[in-house]
Amino acid sequence: MWAPAAYTFLAMQWGTARWLLIAGIVVATLGMGPSARAAERVLQRDTAPAPVWPACQNPRVATPSDWLAGSRPRTLPAAVSPVLAGTGVAAYADAAVWWKALLALVVSLALQVAVNYANDYSDGIRGTDDVRVGPMRLVGSGAASPRAVKTAAFLAFGVAGVAGLVLAATTAWWLVAVGLVSVVAAWYYTGGTTPYGYLGLGEVMVFVFFGLVAVIGTTYVQTEAWESPALYAAVGIGALACAILVVNNLRDIPTDTVAGKRTLAVLLGDSRTRGLYALLVLAAAVAVVAVAATTTWCALVGLLFVAVAVPALRTVLGGATGPGLVPVLQQTGLAELLWAALVAAALVACR
Repeated sequence: MWAPAAYTFLAMQWGTARWLLIAGIVVATLGMGPSARAAERVLQRDTAPAPVWPACQNPRVATPSDWLAGSRPRTLPAAVSPVLAGTGVAAYADAAVWWKALLALVVSLALQVAVNYANDYSDGIRGTDDVRVGPMRLVGSGAASPRAVKTAAFLAFGVAGVAGLVLAATTAWWLVAVGLVSVVAAWYYTGGTTPYGYLGLGEVMVFVFFGLVAVIGTTYVQTEAWESPALYAAVGIGALACAILVVNNLRDIPTDTVAGKRTLAVLLGDSRTRGLYALLVLAAAVAVVAVAATTTWCALVGLLFVAVAVPALRTVLGGATGPGLVPVLQQTGLAELLWAALVAAALVACR
């Protein structure tokens, strides 16, 4: 689903410390255990048409536009935002290293795409995506084979790994261990026999890896020191990254319930999930104030993210369901990106 988490894959912005991926080959081996192979063989033998996507009725080779859609480009602000925020804190400390920031961006984007493809693969072979309200999924729609989507995921993991290893080699090798934990978390968001994304833990993973580890890691590889404002920035970014997943899972409550996918939204129910979304937006606003209090009050300009967040919040609290929630995903992603861009710009300008 993600964005996992895990993904998101796990994602898992998910900064640079979590994306030091020498684990692509390891996770590929772990993820293709007997149960995964069996599920893939079953899916390949199944010739019954899916009820939603025409591609399943007429198998074809996925087009470039299919692969682009499968990478879920609307989730990419969640990958850019941690790097912006973390680099802003590094710049305020007068320790920004721009080539490391660019490498961190490569890692972040590649890992986000990897997580998205990994979730597509894992959800697809389980049949979770057979009936969808949201954007197309490659495996669930029949546009691409499970093996092709899995290969794409690990190619993206590999790109992230190469950039991450450069950052580790020029900062600290212990970051590789953080990367190993992160990539395993990314895979098992929806992968493996007991994916934690199906146990209501997806939001925890997103907050930790796409918030705390991502932002603090981005700052650390540049400053090589602990910076307290990075923690507050990580909370703000993590809260909005979680909000994206919350909306996604709110939209999918009916289909996830049928599929046996016990996301946090399924466990909480519709009304409480909407309340959680509002709480996360509020947490992001409080985090702006905390960053400003520990750096410069210029950072309060970051509160302008509410210009995008409030319309999304109204839609969620207004009771929108199904397709009515799809625009909220994009609005929440843009709110996260605006939060990061405005805070980072203020920290650079007022240092």
